[in-house]
Amino acid sequence: MNPRPRILLADDHTMLLDAFVSLLEPHCEIVGTAVNGRRLVELALETNPEIIILDISMPELNGMGACAQLRLKLPDARFIFLTVNEDPDIAAEAIGMGASAYLLKSSASAELILAIECALAGRIYITPLITKDEPLNVFLHNVAKPGSEKLTARQREVLQLLAEGKAMKEVANILNITPRTIAFHKYTIMTRLGLSNSAELVQYAVEHRLVKPRG
Repeated sequence: MNPRPRILLADDHTMLLDAFVSLLEPHCEIVGTAVNGRRLVELALETNPEIIILDISMPELNGMGACAQLRLKLPDARFIFLTVNEDPDIAAEAIGMGASAYLLKSSASAELILAIECALAGRIYITPLITKDEPLNVFLHNVAKPGSEKLTARQREVLQLLAEGKAMKEVANILNITPRTIAFHKYTIMTRLGLSNSAELVQYAVEHRLVKPRG
């Protein structure tokens, strides 16, 4: 591995973050840790890390949304998703949007070191727990390129925050826009997705992995 690459970590479980820091500190410079996607974006812009290791399901802004924002602002950063989500389609979506690696939290710790090495070398790594018996080159060949989204990045942010149970005024404060604008976004989202009430909005967010199921 290159001499102490600069790494930023994000996960909404503090104990896991501490474990990742302990694992990586002998090899890397940890420039920060974040417990939600919005703080991750802030820290990444402040610290300009070489590698960003992040979960998919995080409060306020999920990992996919954070990655999408940061790829535009930090084009040289490499992204490694470390998650419990075993869905190959999600792994393919992550790689399709520019991630360098996709690991499971049940992966061996040595895999994370290997994934960092691959990312620094400009190679892609996906845990064999996802690709299973399919060769990596075949898996990557089948990765679909991101298509046109039904929602804009801002609308996805608003949807996630509302689905997490935040009031429109709270969402407005987080995004630094007016409650009237949030109300407009909510109306647009529900119209575009064919949703008729807030319960359907939450259900959509859960089904599309913008938030974790409640309970």
